[in-house]
Amino acid sequence: MPIDRDVLEAVREMEESDLRRLFMLTRARLESVGHEFPDLGPDVKIRKKMVRCGKVSCQACPHGPYVYAYWSEDGRQRSKYLGRDHDVPEMDDEER
Repeated sequence: MPIDRDVLEAVREMEESDLRRLFMLTRARLESVGHEFPDLGPDVKIRKKMVRCGKVSCQACPHGPYVYAYWSEDGRQRSKYLGRDHDVPEMDDEER
């Protein structure tokens, strides 16, 4: 099935940070269906997280869910915000 031209154009116009986000989401989705990428660096886990905004008067805390990618690099745990829950494609519970 061919990829829509608008999607291809949008990918071509993405900045590096957005391309990294897309890569993490794509990799997590492919790994969930059994593909392995041993030479692509750290193992990335996708998780949802509820976040407190820190405002004393906020009645809606915590906010979210927000989706983050987690991985280990140079002996430290790293994370990257990927978007709101509705911005991220559906994934199985095993992916999170």
